[in-house]
Order: sequence, then structure tokens, then C-alpha cells
Amino acid sequence: MLQLRASCRPVWLICCLLGLSVVHTHAQNVLTVPQQVNLSPNMKMQQISISWLGGGATMFDILILRTELNQTVFHDTLPVTVNQTTGRYEWNWTSAEPLECTSLSIQIRSREGQAMSEWSDTQILQGNDLPTYVKFQLYPQDRVVSAGDSTTFCCIVAEGRHFGSIRYGNTIMNATRLSRRSYGFTAVDQVPSNRTGTNVICQDSLDETKLSGTVVLVGYPPLLSDFFCETHDLMSAVCQWKERRDTRLYGKRRTIFSINNRKCAEAIKPEEFRMCNVTQWEGNWTLEAVNPLGLYSLSDSADIWHRVRPVAPPRLSAVVSAWNVTVLWKWEYESYTSLALVCQVELNSQNNKTKRTFTGVGLSTVLLLDLYPDEDYSVKVRCGAQRNFWKWGNWSQPFSFKTNIDVPDALNVWMHINDDNTGQILWMPLTARESHGQITSYEVTFWSPEENLQHTETLPPDTFTLPINLTQIAAFSNDNEVMATVIAKNAAGSSPPISVVFPLHAADKSNIVVSRAVYMDKGFPLVWQDDTNSSCGYVVEWHDALCQQDCPVEWMKPALGKTNVSIESANFQPGVKYNISLFTCTLELLQRWQGYMQELAPSRPVPQLQISQQESDVILTWGAVPEVSRRGDLLGYNVYMSNDSHLVKLASLSGQGSREYTVKGLSEGSYKFTIKAYTSAGEDTGTTISITVEPLADWLILEILASLGLTALLLALVTVLCYKKREWVKTAFYPDIPQPKLNDNWTRTQGPLDVTPSPHNMVHVVDKPQFDSIKEVLVGIPEEDEEEEEQMIRDEPVDTDEPTSLRYYNPVIDERPIRPRFPDSSDSSGSSLDSGHTDVTYTGIQTSASSLVFQMSQQGTSEGHQVNMVESEGGYRPQRQPTAPSDDALLPQSSQEPLAACSGGYKPQSSWHLDSPEESGERDCLAPHLGSPTSVASTQFLLPDSESEEHGEERRQFSSSAASWFTNLLASTKP
Repeated sequence: MLQLRASCRPVWLICCLLGLSVVHTHAQNVLTVPQQVNLSPNMKMQQISISWLGGGATMFDILILRTELNQTVFHDTLPVTVNQTTGRYEWNWTSAEPLECTSLSIQIRSREGQAMSEWSDTQILQGNDLPTYVKFQLYPQDRVVSAGDSTTFCCIVAEGRHFGSIRYGNTIMNATRLSRRSYGFTAVDQVPSNRTGTNVICQDSLDETKLSGTVVLVGYPPLLSDFFCETHDLMSAVCQWKERRDTRLYGKRRTIFSINNRKCAEAIKPEEFRMCNVTQWEGNWTLEAVNPLGLYSLSDSADIWHRVRPVAPPRLSAVVSAWNVTVLWKWEYESYTSLALVCQVELNSQNNKTKRTFTGVGLSTVLLLDLYPDEDYSVKVRCGAQRNFWKWGNWSQPFSFKTNIDVPDALNVWMHINDDNTGQILWMPLTARESHGQITSYEVTFWSPEENLQHTETLPPDTFTLPINLTQIAAFSNDNEVMATVIAKNAAGSSPPISVVFPLHAADKSNIVVSRAVYMDKGFPLVWQDDTNSSCGYVVEWHDALCQQDCPVEWMKPALGKTNVSIESANFQPGVKYNISLFTCTLELLQRWQGYMQELAPSRPVPQLQISQQESDVILTWGAVPEVSRRGDLLGYNVYMSNDSHLVKLASLSGQGSREYTVKGLSEGSYKFTIKAYTSAGEDTGTTISITVEPLADWLILEILASLGLTALLLALVTVLCYKKREWVKTAFYPDIPQPKLNDNWTRTQGPLDVTPSPHNMVHVVDKPQFDSIKEVLVGIPEEDEEEEEQMIRDEPVDTDEPTSLRYYNPVIDERPIRPRFPDSSDSSGSSLDSGHTDVTYTGIQTSASSLVFQMSQQGTSEGHQVNMVESEGGYRPQRQPTAPSDDALLPQSSQEPLAACSGGYKPQSSWHLDSPEESGERDCLAPHLGSPTSVASTQFLLPDSESEEHGEERRQFSSSAASWFTNLLASTKP
């Protein structure tokens, strides 16, 4: 145990030593608390200077709080250095709020890395929101700030009152509570204030009379440019500069200027420059400008002889004559008498300014030449140094004077002669600069050089023309020419005389070709060829072309040798035609032009518009547009027709002479026409006339008579033609009926009729339930069926050479097989009667060698013989006499009655005449018809039935009249 204890003692000893070492080290690194914290406020700058002792560190934590609300205003760790003089740590803090707004609590502690000391004792900077300050307060008071900056204001409400609002100018601001009684707000980006500043007011919420306020002045610091110094008297200096902007600060806060540290008591501001006088020229100058917001300075240096600027010449005077003036002045500085000067004189007359420059040592007088008599002038003078010229001095005060009068200038005289030997002498009025004084009168003298006779007329000053009569002047002188001289007079004398020589008889102008003058830009450009006879030059004259007597004439005289000119005049008017004439100076007419300054549409419509009708045409005529109404070169006329309130152009007639137009082919009705004359500028308003086109009765009657005449002539031609061609007409329309011929043997046994139709016939097969052989008969076709069959026949191709075939019914049916039929076949008449169920309708039996073969004998038609029918065995016997008893069984009862009434029997080939007594008696039987068949080629029924007889009367009446004239026409051709 003793040994164990002895081994543990060194360990305990080492541990104790280590612990003591750690405690000693910790004791050496402990940071001290800052002591003797001192606060030094600067209320104007809103700055607090904080100083303290101790701490043993280079970094400190600084904490600033609003005391009442314990709100942190500033908390940061900052490096702070020691003031070697005082041995205290010092740090300055600028508050955004005025220090009067509320009390501030400040604490400081030392810091080294993560180690820090305890906080120092709290130091409180008392604000004005303490209970001892019971009134309304607003801070800062009368602050001057730069435009664009931000300023924080605070309002301390009076004790026992309630905060209402804070107003910045006219704006109510949002306030933040800083303490129990203090409220603050910040005005950002402030704009320059007016001359008296911007008001800030804080009010009570219950009583608006309880308030407090302050004024804030927002402006700019000084900003200068263009600083220089110069001399006027070669001794002192005058310095000038520009202020580039208004500081917006006035009164005691205005900008203060000083040059070389000498204050400029009166910084005069002429125009845009400020100016300050320095009594002695120094050569180097420094300008400083200071106001509450800042300072600005500029410098300048120069030699005095390089900055000489003479003053304005004082007290000008003048010595005046008619054509020049001498201007004098006297300098106020004696030093100018040896100074080389350059002076500029500005001469002003009738708003016309001219400048003239003069030089000389000590220059004090100048002579102005080339002035005009009797004219008002004003002059002013300024000078500068001729050597090392710096700037012109100021202008002197203007000096006015008027030149003396003088005799007038020579007149511009011309003579205008009319076609009737009358005219006028004209002269242009003199301008003020040409008259040289008030004109009192004009004198015109006529005289004859050879006879030495003269006559003078005096005219008032407002007269510029004198009418003349060449006939009367011719009686005054026997010469061929008379001279007229014109002069102007004023108080100073007479103008030089100007003469014109004119012939006593007007010149012939008929051979002069008139050209067209075109107005361009501001006048009429004219060009002509030089005339060798006009050595004294040319005269161009122009006037209104419509004027005939005492015209207002204008003229000009081109320069000698010039052959082109542009006529310009303020009297040119649109729509007026001007005559322009080129004369030699001896009144010889060389060339003429006519033209318009600007063409216009005619001012009046076309006169004397008349209209007339000629058959279906309408003729329009009108008069010429008067010259005074044309107002341009008349190009022609437009003819319009009014159609539903708008005009349709019918024609455009070019040329002035086209004053007639014919509208052709008008139908009946009312029409309205408008005529408009036109120039290059357009049409006139137009003249309108109306007309109603009526049909012509004479022409209608003539047309009717012509139609009737043509119809009669055509009928006569047809009649004559038919008469001459009667043989051909008879053959074509009424051929002879051929006699029947029997080519076959008719002695064959009787049998059923072969009713097979020819290729050109139409066959209708009608099936019936039973057949009665006793009723074998030819039945007439009803009228309706007849029309249908005729229509079918028209649709079939037929042989036009064959007449229309007979139609009838036959109930006999041939039951034998249909075989080809030949003309000579003996089997063609054989048929069977065993079957009677079918009716066969024949609608076109042709004249061919078919199944029917007749044996016929012909008697003369004039003797009334009947045609006998030869009956062959078993054959068809249609021409059997009705009295034969053997035929009664073959005919039905309905067919026997009409046939029995006929005494003559069936006479198919007898000649017939509708109007004969024999035929009239037979009308109750089978009366013949026009075209009644006499052969198998006939177009009528062989045996008409009772139905056909009912309608036959009307057909017979029509056919009788039609056949009568045709038969008479062809009677001469019958055999």
C-alpha cells in the first residue's frame, strides 16, 4: 500500500500543475467590459459621437435601441481604433431620424472571435419626447436638403393629446410610431421646392388648431460654366460666368460668389451671364460659389491686351445730305485715342438692314454713301480691338435721321394704240426711292420736230395715263410722226424727260400670227428671234384680251440685246385671257401671244340651245359661248342624255365651231338632253332641253299604202304566173284521172279478199270477240281516227308523187299465210272467211297491182252513163249497183238505205261540176267532192258511212267554193 501511494503522488502533482496553468491562461484571455461610455450628439447633423475606455479588443458590438419601445435601431460588429491622443475608442453614428425624436439607449461590448465581454452600462441620449416637454414638436426644423434625397421627419404630440396626421406639402404621409408620443415618416426623392420652401405640418386628431410645423428647403448645390475676365478701360477687369441651373435657394441660403477670395457684393446678372467687377487687372482669377448644399469653383487667366472689349459709342450724331450722311461720336475713355479700333455700323431703312465696317486708331466718325433721298434711316455702332480681336463691344443706342430730297428719276413711258386710231400714253408711277420726294405733277408735251409745234398738258400726281386720238393729232401736225415727252416734278425740280414717237395711223395687225403662251411658275416665259431693225431694244406689253378701250396696260423693257423674258405681275388673275405683244422701241409690232395664268371652267352655260325633230332623229343646235364667259381655251362641247337622274354622254364634239348634233333613231317617248362646254379645267354647269318624240302620221300612211301596193303586185304576179303556167299547174295540182286497166284474168273463182296492205299503206288490226259475216260492209273511219292516222302517215316517209290513198274498213279477213304479192299472181285474190275475229282498217290503198283486180267499162261523162262493175268469182265487188238482189246479202242495213236513194248508182269516173243541176240533185247521195276519187288513188271514201254524211255538209260547203275557182281556172285545159 505504501508503495502504491508513493507511485500516485507524482500523478496528482502533475494534474494540479496542469489545472493551475489552465486557470492562469483563462485569466489572461478574459475581455474587459468597455468603461466610461460617453455620448456627444450633433443635432444638426443628426450624428452621435461615442467614445469609451477599455475593452481590450479591436472589434466591438454596438447596440442602439429606442428606449421606450425597446426597438433596435442599430446592431452591428465594427472595428474601432483608439485615439492616440485621448486613449479612448471613438466611433460616430449618423441617425436617419432627428435625434430629438425619441430617447436612444446605447450599449457596447468587446469581441475577439467568438469571445465577447459583457455589455457596458446603458447610456441614454435623451430625446424631446420626455414628459417634461409638453408641447407639439416637429423635427428637423428649417432643414435644407438636396433634390432627390430622402428626409425623415418626426412629430412629438403634446402631452395628453392624440396624434392626427402629418402632411408634407399637400400630401398626407403614413407615419410610424417611434415612442409613446413620437411619430415619424420619410419623404423620399424630394423635388425642388418653391421660393418659400415646402411646409410639413403635424395636427391633433381632435383639434386641428393644435399643430406644429416646419419648413424644408429642397434645392441644388452651385454649378457654373464659361468663366472669363475682360477689360473695358484697359485698367480694371470685368469677370463673367454662367449658372447652368437655378439652385432654388434664395435669401440667406442663396449662392455666395467670390473672386480671388474677394466677395462679389453685387453679382449682376445681365441676360444669361453673371458679372462681377474687379478694380485691378491681375491676370489670374479663381471664382468660388457656395450655398448650404455645396461649393463650386472655376479659374481663368489672360493678358490684358488679349481681352480688350470697347464700350458702346455714346451719344451719336450725324451730318445729313440727299445721298450720304456722316455719323460721329465721342469716347468716354482717353485710352481709346491711341487704340486701333474696328467699328461696325448697322444701317436700317424700311426694315432693310445693312452693315458696313470701318477701321482706324481712335475711330470716332464714319461716312455712309449711296443713300436714297427723302428716306428715313437709323444707325447704331459697335467697336472692337483691331489687334488681338477678342469680342465686339455692345451696340450703341440707335440714331435716326432723314436724307434730303432730290429731283425724280426718269419715268418709264409707253404708248398703247387701239385699232380705231385711239390710244393712251402711259407711265409707271415712281416709287419712293425713285421719286426722291413727293411728286407734285406730271407734264406731257406733244411736239412735231419738223414744224417745231408743241402742246403741253399738266396732270395731277395720281394720274398715270393720258388718252390720245391719232386722228386729232394728225390735224395738229402734217408729219407722219409725233413725239410725246413726259416728265415728273417735285419740290427739288423736274425729272429727265422721256420721249416716245408714235405714227399717226394704227399699224396693221392682221398679218401677225398669234401664238399660245403657257403660264409656268410665276409668269409667262417668252422667246423670240432677234430683229436687226430693233437696235434700241424691245418692249413687251400685256393686257386683258377682252378689254377694248382704255385698258390697264402693263409693259416691261428687257435689257438691250435680250431675246427672252418671263412676264411676272401681281395683277394676273385666273380665268382671264391676256394679250401679249412684242414691239420694237419704235412701236413696230413683231409678235403676239395669248394665254391664261390659269384656265377655269366656263362661268356660264351654253346659250340658245334649241331642239327639233326630223322623222325619228332629234337635232340639237346651240349658240357660241361668249368670250367673257369662257375663262379658258374652249376645247369643245359634250352632249349628254338624262337617264334616271344621271347623265349619259352621247358625244364629245371638239372645236368651237361644232355646235350641232343629231341624235338618230329615237323611239317614241320623252327625252332630256344637256349640252356642256368644256375647257382644260372642266365643264360648265350645262344647259338642258327636253323633247317628246311623236310618231309621224304621214310616214305611217305611206308604209300602209306601200304594203298594200306590194301585196297587190305580188298577187298580180302570182295570177299572171299561174295563168301562163296553167298547163303545169293543171298537171301538178289537178291531173287527169287515168282510166282503169285490167291486166289480170278476172274469171277466177270467188274467194275472200286479200287485204294485205301495200308497203306504203297503214293497217290497223282490231281484234273482236266475234264476227258476223252477214255484216260485211265498208265502214267509214271516224274523224278522230282519221286525224290520228293522218298524223302517223306524216311521220312515215311517203312517196310524194302518189296522191293520198283512199281509206275504208273491210271486215273480210284473209286467213291464208301472207305471201309476197306480184302483179301477175292469180292467187292474190284468194282469201278465207273462216275466221272473223279481226277487223282490218285500210288507211291508204295505193294504185298498185295488189289483191284487187277490177273489170271496168267507161261511158262518157257528158251522157251520164254509169260505170258497170264486172264481178269475178269470189272477188270483192265494191262498184255493184245497189238494185242487184245478189248484193243485198253482202251489205248491212245501214249501208243499203243511202245507196238505195241514189238512182244513178256509183259513178266513180264521171265528170262533175259542183254548180251543175245534176250534181245539186245528187248531194243527198254520195256527192262528189273536190278531189273525189275516180280511181284507187282517190283521197275520199268509196262508200261514206252515215257518220261521215252528218259532217259532210260543212265539208261540201267549203270544198264547193274552193273547187269552183280552181275548176274554172283549169276549165280551159280539160279534154
